[in-house]
Amino acid sequence: MRACGVEIKSNDAIICIMTKENNLYDIPHTRVQKISLDNAGDAESVRKFQFAFAKLMEDYKITNVQIKGRALKGKFAGGPIGFKIEAAIQLIPELEVEILAGTFIKKELSKSQIDIDFRDTGLKQFQEQAFTTVFAYLESQNYPRRTESED
Repeated sequence: MRACGVEIKSNDAIICIMTKENNLYDIPHTRVQKISLDNAGDAESVRKFQFAFAKLMEDYKITNVQIKGRALKGKFAGGPIGFKIEAAIQLIPELEVEILAGTFIKKELSKSQIDIDFRDTGLKQFQEQAFTTVFAYLESQNYPRRTESED
């Protein structure tokens, strides 16, 4: 399985692509580590962002995207541009996009029997949250997922 983890920060979608086959993980080198939305108030800029993201996913044959969830309100709430980025990604027809809550990610990482030291991945420091998001998702694929009502 090939997936992409995304952390949205400010006007950037920070990405980490990871594959898992036969319980072996691989992080391929990608041509970009983040895609920026330059002017969120301009529809053409949003379309360009969406096209660039969709093209990157197509080039690396990604169909599953996991976005690290952000608070909707309160002190640590995501900004309005971030939610535009999130919507632009969710509306790409070829992608199956999920928003993963921080609690889900934390739970999956604690259950994981694989301990990957982020420093050994070759990724840039700012990609750490995107990495943990996609890693938690791929780890959760080892067993049937529970619905929110079952928790």
